Amino acid sequence: MGKLDGKVALITGAARGQGRAHALAMAREGATIVAADLCRDLETVPYPLGTTADLAETKAAVEATGSRCVTAEVDVRDTEALAALVADTVAQLGSIDICVANAGVCGFGQFWEITDQAWDEMIGVDLTGVFKTLRAVVPRMLAQGSGRIVATSSMAGHMGVPNLAHYVAAKWGVIGLVKTLALELAQHGVTVNAVCPATVDTPMVHNAPFYGLFCPDQDAPTKESVEPSYAAMSPMGIPWVSPDDIAQAALYLVSDEARYVNGSTLDVSTAASAGLPG
Repeated sequence: MGKLDGKVALITGAARGQGRAHALAMAREGATIVAADLCRDLETVPYPLGTTADLAETKAAVEATGSRCVTAEVDVRDTEALAALVADTVAQLGSIDICVANAGVCGFGQFWEITDQAWDEMIGVDLTGVFKTLRAVVPRMLAQGSGRIVATSSMAGHMGVPNLAHYVAAKWGVIGLVKTLALELAQHGVTVNAVCPATVDTPMVHNAPFYGLFCPDQDAPTKESVEPSYAAMSPMGIPWVSPDDIAQAALYLVSDEARYVNGSTLDVSTAASAGLPG
């Protein structure tokens, strides 16, 4: 018996990284997975995003656990596409019991150099996309009288980070959405929480532009060469946490064990939430 037997979990940004980890963790506990992702690049995001092939790998990995997986290529900024995804999910699978609004991207630039397009794409995916995803699933959860919602924020949702103003603004906004929606749904059997990771070992972090941002003194940075610099940003000296660590946090929030955890942020921060290293 799994913790999520009979549940249907809709996960955005599921082609790889944290989204794939969420899908696998919940599938192992018996959930049927609806894995959605954009599967194309964005102009102002300086690294390649997940692909159709990546999403197919997620599907294969979920099915290898014995759970069912349905995939969809969906832009979380597209209201009509999200409505169709919810309708198709309910028609095929009967319910949406869990929603993990995980889709997110990250670019960078000094505050005064962030272009309108860069701002709009960042806010569009990381904040508006969360809003639209949750808005699409909430009516179904209200009709069921139950549901579990988790949104991916960040430790950047608790603090300022130079060169990431648009990302920081979006992640602070996610926390505000979560806390407000939790209050609105508190009497309806639906919980709403956010998980706030520290640096996570995903392609969002491991790419040449980001190595250059955080390790500008290195001419040809590699994952191995930047590890000490990333570790120095963590009070525990941990350069990056595993996507599985974040998935376990989300799994707790959608489980019965967390039925009274509502309107909260769960920091997986390597102590960054307690204070940055000197």
